Amino acid sequence: MYVPKFNEEKDVSTLHTIIESNPLGAWTAIVDGEINANHIPFLLHRNKGELGTLVGHVARANNIWQGFSTEKDSLVIFQGDQSYMSPNWYPSKHEQGKGVPTWCYIVVHAHGVPKKIEDPEWLLQHVNELTDTHESKQGLPWKVSDAPEDFIDMLIGGIVGIEIPITTLTGKWKLDQNRSEIDRRGVIEGLTSTDNPESQRVAEHIKQKMKSELNE
Repeated sequence: MYVPKFNEEKDVSTLHTIIESNPLGAWTAIVDGEINANHIPFLLHRNKGELGTLVGHVARANNIWQGFSTEKDSLVIFQGDQSYMSPNWYPSKHEQGKGVPTWCYIVVHAHGVPKKIEDPEWLLQHVNELTDTHESKQGLPWKVSDAPEDFIDMLIGGIVGIEIPITTLTGKWKLDQNRSEIDRRGVIEGLTSTDNPESQRVAEHIKQKMKSELNE
């Protein structure tokens, strides 16, 4: 991924937070000489390994678990908030006429060599953790144990666990850091005026980035 210095985010805790807030990762690996991409909800074990470990599962019928490299890294992409940026939001465009559309976004790339896990006890513990994590905000959280035991056993037999110790963690915060303060305030106003909640969140990210730059 191309990451200019001013767009680079290195703080591991910040990168971990994006992963946990956007757990559906795009996992890509080379399988039989071709790029194989799957969209998988991952759990992040922050304290397992230097940069953390990603844990997920795929259907046993999915050929990715049989063919991925056990020597070379695969890549998991976690997409944070993103938004289209209109050149009309830049005050400098109205003065000079120089302005084009662009896109602002937050993204995290995690690299690591994956491992497959077929142990039924590990898989049951994993799906319990995954379920409990995402059901925690429900009024009446569903639990794996709510389903019949033989049904759960059947489903466990149909999946394969994936564990990816993270070896490289790269964050790109493309938030118009290369623009003037006046232009950045203009895009904050433009993003905030939309009826798109994600665009409004991007405006907040730009505000926070501007504040952090003042403290550096």
